[in-house]
Amino acid sequence: MTGPSGSPQPPIQSTRAAVLVPFGIVTLIWGSTWLVIRDQIAVVPPSWSISYRFLIAGIAMAIYARVKRESLVLDARGYAFAAVIGTALFAFNFNFVYRAEHYVTSGLVAVVFALLLVPNAVFGRIFLGQKLGRQLMLGCAVAMAGVALLFVNEARVDPHGPQSATIGIALTLGGVLAASIANVMQGSAFAKRYPMAPMLAIAMLIGATLDATFAWITTGPPVFELRLGYIAGILYLGIFASALAFPLYFNVIRAIGPAKAAYSGVIVPVIAMILSTIFEHYHWSTLAVAGAVLAGAGLVIALSARRPAR
Repeated sequence: MTGPSGSPQPPIQSTRAAVLVPFGIVTLIWGSTWLVIRDQIAVVPPSWSISYRFLIAGIAMAIYARVKRESLVLDARGYAFAAVIGTALFAFNFNFVYRAEHYVTSGLVAVVFALLLVPNAVFGRIFLGQKLGRQLMLGCAVAMAGVALLFVNEARVDPHGPQSATIGIALTLGGVLAASIANVMQGSAFAKRYPMAPMLAIAMLIGATLDATFAWITTGPPVFELRLGYIAGILYLGIFASALAFPLYFNVIRAIGPAKAAYSGVIVPVIAMILSTIFEHYHWSTLAVAGAVLAGAGLVIALSARRPAR
């Protein structure tokens, strides 16, 4: 790899502070969002809560873009790219995830979502030409076995029967696939043609519009809960978990690739499950512990590969 002058350039390393710092911030923020989302779906229909979240996030990103003196005007391909990101990530993904938490605990949703590493690695190989190492594939297999054990545990203990756990995990997997599409797109060379803030602002506002349209069609006019906890949650999810976290995460994807960026899933479920245990009274059976350990171990195996997909 060479720079403009033809001199060799050092390869991007995932251990650089420029990657580790945003990676750590995103992990800590997203580890707590699962519990906040749970509170958001108590009264307000999920799609309305998602719409409010990304309306706030989109406005915040637009303001940030203007502060940086970046134009919000893109070419036709830029708008199309933003529309796909907004549809896949900020509409489909979050509608799946919010509804999943109706059926299973927030911690379990976070653990299953950690499997984002798998489609990120596969799609990265197909569309970006990134290599899949044996250790990465082994880690993915172990993680999937862990999630299977968690599913069996939920199916056994859920008072509504295995159907509830099946629906919750299926919805989460739908969110994983939708998010992976957006992740891999952000890792493409095409994405780097456009400044991050304007592109994300437009994508978030498109997503918010689609969410509101879907909410109105399926549940009726807007519903809003005038409760301090709900309002604070919307602001936290919109500003910190979206307007701050997504640009940081997508910059990490552009630096090290979608597969390695998805390694945040190693830590996020740990934080989410701890919070779920404290606030949702999640009961850790032997099967649940075994599943969580396998899921985490599989992702750590993939993480420790010498040359993971990049």
